[in-house]
Amino acid sequence: MMKKLAKILVMILVMASLSACGSKTEDTGQNAAQGGGAEGNGEKVQLVVTWWGNQARNERTQAALDLYAEENPNVTFDGQFSEWADYWNKLAIASAGSSLPDVIQMDYAYLGQYVQNDLLVDLKPYIESGLLDLSNVSEEIVEVGTIDGGVYGISIGVNAPALMYNKTLLDEAGIEVKDNMTIDEFIALSKEVYGKTGYKTNIAYQKGNNFSEYLLRGNGVNFFEGEQLGSTDPADYKAYFDLYEMGIKEGWYVSPTIFTERNAGSVEQDPLVYGSSPDSRSWCGFFFSNQLTAMQTAADADGIEIGITSWPAKDVKAANYVKPSMFLSVGVNSKNPEEAVKVIDYWTNSVDANNILLGERGVPISTEVAEAILPQLSKTQQDVTKYINEVVMPNSSQINPPAPSKSAEVYQLLSQLEEQVCYGKMTAEEAANQFVEKANVLLQ
Repeated sequence: MMKKLAKILVMILVMASLSACGSKTEDTGQNAAQGGGAEGNGEKVQLVVTWWGNQARNERTQAALDLYAEENPNVTFDGQFSEWADYWNKLAIASAGSSLPDVIQMDYAYLGQYVQNDLLVDLKPYIESGLLDLSNVSEEIVEVGTIDGGVYGISIGVNAPALMYNKTLLDEAGIEVKDNMTIDEFIALSKEVYGKTGYKTNIAYQKGNNFSEYLLRGNGVNFFEGEQLGSTDPADYKAYFDLYEMGIKEGWYVSPTIFTERNAGSVEQDPLVYGSSPDSRSWCGFFFSNQLTAMQTAADADGIEIGITSWPAKDVKAANYVKPSMFLSVGVNSKNPEEAVKVIDYWTNSVDANNILLGERGVPISTEVAEAILPQLSKTQQDVTKYINEVVMPNSSQINPPAPSKSAEVYQLLSQLEEQVCYGKMTAEEAANQFVEKANVLLQ
């Protein structure tokens, strides 16, 4: 998956000039102030809206868009849903062909890269005109979508790293899971679970860029500093590879072979909820808190309750953070940017829409909306809100800046070396040495 993602982002960089040529809407501030969208003159408008996720997200998103279309008869939607890896591939092709969607679900890790290549519309004029109402949104949340004075993404919700686990299994085995575990406590817990139940641990196989960053933060090191690695000492990165090497050698880590016919980014195919025996299942998985609804939905078929706690680290307070779950942005090729902005405003401020979405992407950023939908939330979503407010917020630090433009190639390298360690073809020390050596070359 990471190899594909690296190629996709290279394509974006190469084709950026094509995707920006002659398509960018001018005088957006004036148009926004005058309400110059299609609704004002009765024209029929079709907006392309894209997002990644799972089936539960797909159904809720489409229902919210259908409600908007009912309330705005001049607007119809072409909703396009994809799995994570396919999503970025399609978006890269669209950018190369100057056909970016009107409303784009955007990830924090790649927001800066799309802005750098002039692929997104600056939303600040629409905020200033009032077309996009952020009066009930904190300035700190707006700031995370701000780059060089422009606002290019509106957070859909906030979330945090979350270790999800088979609570039913662990309760039956008499095993307790504590919040804010150290990495040593997590290793001990993994061994205990394996010894008592036969279920192994999955950390973040082939999607470890977030957890490796988290581990480094817990050791006082940033993954990146500007356009370079945050450390040139291989020992700092060895701690990540050590977990895989140790787990494989001691038997408590899942075999990498179980992923050969699975999409590592798919919730429904994650070994926490997918597999026919303990050999192909795990007792835990590394996700973000907004994924709990989808994970619990997938687990319901087996009668499993999913628990939630923090990722482990040497210093969890230094490692943990609250982040925008994802953004909504407007593609630079949109012929109706004002109408696209109105959709983002609706998503942010409509209680009716959020009674459908119900925080599946994270706790709503509008304080008014978040308060209004609270009674409608399921137990799962209430658990997420409680986790954010009571576990993460009191014990976390400022999120790192977005990764540099060439980070995808570095993450691809990380996954390749991780795979080599898991298959016993390389030691953790060798992987760390190669990572530092090759990553700095890739970043130059």
